[in-house]
Amino acid sequence: MTKRIEQKNSIEKRGVYNNKLILFSFFFSFISLHSFCQDSIPLAKDSLEEENLKFQQFFFKALSEKSIGNYQKAIENLESCHQISINDATVFFEFSKNYFELNKMLLAKEYINRGLLKEPKNIWMLKHLVQILLKEKNTTEAIIVQQKLVDIDLKERAFLLNIYLQNKDFKSAISLMNLMEQDNLLTSKYKKLKNKLETTTTSVVVKKKSTVDSLKDEFKTNKSYAILKQILEAYTEKPEMLLQYSTEGISLFPAQPFVYLMKGKALNYMKKHKKALLFLSNGLDFVIDDPIELYFYKEMALSHRGLGNRKEEEKFIEKAKINKG
Repeated sequence: MTKRIEQKNSIEKRGVYNNKLILFSFFFSFISLHSFCQDSIPLAKDSLEEENLKFQQFFFKALSEKSIGNYQKAIENLESCHQISINDATVFFEFSKNYFELNKMLLAKEYINRGLLKEPKNIWMLKHLVQILLKEKNTTEAIIVQQKLVDIDLKERAFLLNIYLQNKDFKSAISLMNLMEQDNLLTSKYKKLKNKLETTTTSVVVKKKSTVDSLKDEFKTNKSYAILKQILEAYTEKPEMLLQYSTEGISLFPAQPFVYLMKGKALNYMKKHKKALLFLSNGLDFVIDDPIELYFYKEMALSHRGLGNRKEEEKFIEKAKINKG
């Protein structure tokens, strides 16, 4: 009996000892882990600071090289920045500016578009894109981008006016000058130009009106496509009449792409962009080796812009550009 009690006491002592050993081991492991975590935090922080420092060194070196005209060297430093931070809008912007200076417009546009995906309302990036488009003599797309700038800052109307005049879009120029005059922002130079343009435009409109009226009268008895085409061309700025005659034109001449183009244009004017796309797509099927394809793409880009489909808009602008070239 005494022996049994001694064995029991011995077992219990060993159990207590083992429990203490386990607790001590756990406590030691916890302390070691805590110590490791404390050591690893400064290491991670140091690594991040080192990367930031490298980025800044490469970036400022790129700016320095660009300032003295070493654009290729600047690009090399920007590539090092890009390896550290792959989605930095500022780096994309600088890439674009250097490629612009090297007259590599395709790359300049690619990088500024990447930057704008990150910061779509960055006014400086949008201005730079306008400069790229103007250098490419793509005034149609430049106007679209400049209109976005005007939505952000009304002061940008002055440059939009210059592009309208450069593009010989005098109707849009007069309309914009009227708005600027209402806000007392039109200079005396532009006031004189507006008066001159209005006088010229009025005389042209009067002459055109008498011509259109005679064409309409003739079309009543002679449903000729040649006459209809002249009427549609005369009504390109009057959406209601354009819609009326283009609708009749599709009924009379269902294989003529021009009537579909004009109906799409009229519907875009009326902000019925989904319907416009439908007729433009149908009309495009009838285009065979015809320069008119360019104008279909431009109208389809406007439809997608109205629907807020930016990627599709850019796709059709690019198609128009390729078709033009």
